[in-house]
This record gives sequence, structure tokens and C-alpha cells, in this order.
Amino acid sequence: MMILKRIGIVIVLLAIFSGAGLFLFRGTLLRHVVKGKIETYSDRYGLRIAYASLKMPSLATVRVEGVSVVPLHRDTLLKLRSAEVELELLPLLQGNLSVKSMHTDGLTCRFVKCGGKSNYDLFFQRIPQEPRGQETEDVVPIGYARRVEQALGALFRLLPEDATLRHTTFMGERDSLQTVFMIPDLVLEDRKFVSEIAVSEEKMNGKWRVAGTLDCKTRLIEGSIASAESGKRIVVPYILPHYQTFVAFDSVAFSMKQEPFSAGNQTLTGYTEVGGLEIHHKALSPDTIGLDKGEVEYMVHVGERAFELDSATTVRFNRLSFHPFVRADKTDRWHFTASVHRPSFPAQDLFASLPSALFSHLRGLEVEGELSYDLNADVDFNCLDSLKFSSNLRGHGFRIHRMGTTDLSRMSTEFEYTAYEHDTPVRTFAIGPSNPHFRPLSCISPLLQMAVMQSEDGSFYYHDGFYPGAIQEALAYDLQKGGFARGGSSITMQLVKNVFLNRHKNIARKLEEALIVWLIESQHLTSKERMYEVYLNIIEWGPLVYGAAEASRFYFEKEPSELTVSEAIFLASIIPRPKHFRSVFNPDATLRENQLGYYRVIARRLAVKGLMTEEEAEAFVPDVQIRGEARRLVLQPDTLISPVHATAWEAE
Repeated sequence: MMILKRIGIVIVLLAIFSGAGLFLFRGTLLRHVVKGKIETYSDRYGLRIAYASLKMPSLATVRVEGVSVVPLHRDTLLKLRSAEVELELLPLLQGNLSVKSMHTDGLTCRFVKCGGKSNYDLFFQRIPQEPRGQETEDVVPIGYARRVEQALGALFRLLPEDATLRHTTFMGERDSLQTVFMIPDLVLEDRKFVSEIAVSEEKMNGKWRVAGTLDCKTRLIEGSIASAESGKRIVVPYILPHYQTFVAFDSVAFSMKQEPFSAGNQTLTGYTEVGGLEIHHKALSPDTIGLDKGEVEYMVHVGERAFELDSATTVRFNRLSFHPFVRADKTDRWHFTASVHRPSFPAQDLFASLPSALFSHLRGLEVEGELSYDLNADVDFNCLDSLKFSSNLRGHGFRIHRMGTTDLSRMSTEFEYTAYEHDTPVRTFAIGPSNPHFRPLSCISPLLQMAVMQSEDGSFYYHDGFYPGAIQEALAYDLQKGGFARGGSSITMQLVKNVFLNRHKNIARKLEEALIVWLIESQHLTSKERMYEVYLNIIEWGPLVYGAAEASRFYFEKEPSELTVSEAIFLASIIPRPKHFRSVFNPDATLRENQLGYYRVIARRLAVKGLMTEEEAEAFVPDVQIRGEARRLVLQPDTLISPVHATAWEAE
């Protein structure tokens, strides 16, 4: 018993002397540890890190002065006059860093880029991975949920709940343009923070006010930003001079809460809200895009190999609201699923919520009744051929009460059509009897009508403007190619694009196109027969060649009512690439053999429709004898078509 007592006394004395030694030599130990870290980061990132003074006033307090961080052969990245950080003692004794309070003075960060080189390249460098030993090959990788939990856990441990940041400056310099954010004082006290930020860039000056809450115990961050000057808005700097994009807003608010980690799942909840948002970029719209109010209340689940936006999420967009569901699973490649199910809501809420700059043709549209909407998408990048997509907007007692800026029924009667080349108008002509080259359906060969339809949109007379199978195939193909490679457009969609819209391929234009198609088809603003008649009279069939009459004359010197099977199929075949019609011919103006398969496919479809017998289709051999202007252009491939060629028929 006495021996145990003596051993206990020895252990206590050792602890006392160790603690005393640790306290007495804490500064030396700290500088030794910091020296090793500086050497590691200097070698890894190519930095010169220096400080004038480093002290530990107490076991849990670190004070540093005169800090500088300079990338090799680059401008200074960071300077710090002084900082004092108080750490939580108990976590520190357990080997974890947890910041209790922090006070800084004179922090300046400069991000400089000039001539393609910057002093912040180090943030984007990939650190070489050391080769793994045999003993680590079978280690199971950490899942996404655990990574998020660890990262946010570290963030909330390092963020203080009490802090004072004085004379803080963030500066960006790019090609002589300087953007400066100056924060005179930012005070975080009792988990609340508030500050003003002075922002300057060339002739632009502004003052922002930021405020919010940082509660590390409940894992909550929330904040807001707005102009500190009455009657002014926040204009986002940097992106206008460098990316020609204007962005301004009245206010932005956000929150994010980390829920307790449970059963391998990490859940994040919160919201983001923006008011008075304005965006302008010529690629989006010639006008400024406005959003009165947008808000997202979200719930995100992070699993071991998946991310999920819960359907409890609410998106509000002006007068619209809906609950999206999105899930992303990672196996070899990503697998995305998404859905939106919106039950009946006032139809006017949709059209009143659309940004007029993006949906200019629907501006001022007044409607009655209700709408409902369903979207389902399944995109597996492991097997894009399995892609599924459906989008269904339904009207309930819906009708148009008043047209907006554009008369969506204009195709029903004679109207003027303007053809564009690279956004430049090249020809304007009437689609109706006043145009001598206009041909009603009765004057166009049924062979041409059916060949074009079977080539472009075989179910045109039976669908409501959208052909889901074609859209799915086009989406899969575009994703495989990584761009807009195939459109999947129905004839109605092609008409809307050409008659009402510009040809810029972007998401906003496709959404406006889809809405106009739905309105025309669901409200029967133009009959199917008239739409097809318009289509055959405006479609481009060669360089500056528009409509069936001009095409028949250009290629065969005959009327569209006189076309043969071969001639009709030929005209259908060149619709996707009308300016490259010469590529389907040999130098002697005979048809290339690689075209034969297409002709036989369309011939079989004509037979199914009763325009040929099955025997004729099976024995069909195309005979395309082009004449006149088209033949001359094929035989003389260096010849360029001139406007005279396109307008000569009008003079006759």
C-alpha cells in the first residue's frame, strides 16, 4: 500500500514538473513546431513565410506579429500586423484545435494577376500523392457524408464566437484594374457579428452592411448583406469589367445549419434569399433580367456515395413556388435523378413570374384558369442510352385572355417572315398568297410533304408539339458530345424558333420556345395543316434558298407539285445541313453511294403511308438529276452563291 502511495506521489510530481516545464518553455516549443510547419508549406507551395514575433502569453493563447506570406517570384499575398488567438484548453490537451476568441489588426490580402500569372496559383496546385504502400490498398475510402461532417466540424472548431478584426483589406488586381474591400472593424460578440465594408473599383464606390450569427455550438451560420447607403443597391464588382456581366441586387440573406451526424448520413438545412436581382449579359438577353424575389429553403442529405436535395425543399420565384427533388449517386460515374410535381396553381402566376427580358414574347400575356406541372429525369452517365426525360404542363380551364407583346396566332394568316444569317437579316418575304413563290399544301407534292415529315417529325399531326422520344435521344446525344449537338426539335418547335425567336442556343431561349409551343398547340392558335404549310414555305433548302417553290426551281427547274420520289427524298435529306448540299454529290454531280441507305429508309416509310408499293420501295434506286443553278455550283465547287441567284426568280 505504501509503495502504491509513493508511486502516486511520483506520478503527480512528474505531472507538475512536466506541466511547469511545458509552461516555462511553451514559447520555445511553439516556435519549434511552427518552424517545421513553415518549412513544410514553404517547400510544398513555394512560399516565403516570415514573422517578427511569436509568443504564448498563456498555455492557450498565441500572439503573433509582423506576418508576411510571399509566393516565390510573385507579389506579396498576405500581411498581418498582429493577431492574438485564444484556444479552448481541453480540446487542445486532447490534440484538437478549437478557437475561443481571435483578435487581428492590419490584415491585408492581395490577389494579383497579370499576364496570365498570379500570386494565388498555389491554391489550385495539385499536390503530388505519395505512393501507397501495400498495407493501405484495401482501406475503404471515406464517404461524402463523413467528409462533409469532418470539414464542417473543423470549420466550426476554428471559427471563434468572439472576435475583433480591425483594419482588414482584401484587394484584387488584374491587368491594372484594382478592386478593394476595406473592413474598418468587424466585431463578433455573443455569436453576433456586424460590419460595414467599403468597396471601390475604378469610378465605382459603395458601402455594404453585413450582419449575422455564428453559433458554433449549434453549428449554425446565418447572415445578410445589403447597401449601407439609403436608396442604393449593391453592384457586384469585378465581373463587369472582366466578364461583361452586370449584377446588382437589393439584399441577400442566407443560413446553413449542420444537423447531428446520424447513421452515416449528414443533413444540412437552411435558406438563401435574394431581392431585387438584376443581371445583364448580351449572351443571355439584350435587356436586363430582373427578379423581384427569389428564395430557396433547402434540406440536403449527404450519404456515403450520394447527395440528395430533399423534396421538402421549397423554391420561390416571384409568384411561383415548387418542391424539387434531385439526387446524385456516384458509382463509377454520376447518376442523376430529378423530379418536380406541382399541383394546380393559378396560371397567371407563371406568366407574371417570368423575367420579361428572357421571355420578351410573353411579356404582358394575360391568361385564365390553372396549370399543373410534372417533370421526371433520370440521367445515368454510366449508360446514357438509358436516359429518361419527361416534362408535362397541363392546363385546367386554361385560356388566353389577352395576347402580350407578340401575337402568337400570327401564323394563322399571311405574315412577313425574315430569314437570318448569323443574327443578320438577309431576306424578308410574305407567307401567303401575295408572295408569288408561296405554295399552299395543295400545290406541294404529297411525296415531298411525307418525305420531309418522315425525316423531321413523323408524328407531327399526332403529338402536342413535343416528341418525347426525340427529346430523350437528343439529350443523351448532347450529353455524350458535351454540347448542343442535336436538337430533338419537332416541326412546331422549329417553326417557333424561326418565326418568333432568335437562334441563340441557351437554356432561357429553349424555355421560352417550349412555352410558346405549348401555348400554340394547347390553345390551337394555328392549325396543324397551316403550321406545316408555313414550315414548307420558310424552311431553308440551300444558300439563300427558302421554301419548297424556290428549292424545286433551284435544284430541278420545276414546280414542287411535279417532284419525283428521288427528288422529294433528296430535298428532305438536306434540311439538316442545307448550305452543304454539295457534299452529297460526286464531282460529276451524281449522288454519292453513302446516301443510298437513307433513301431506302425513307422509301420504305413512304410505302407504309401508301405513297409507294412495298415492291417499289424494295426495288427503289434513287435517281437525282440536279439542274440549273444547283448543278453549276456542284460542278464548280469554288463558286459562291450571290444574292442575285436568290432573287433572280422574283424578277422573272
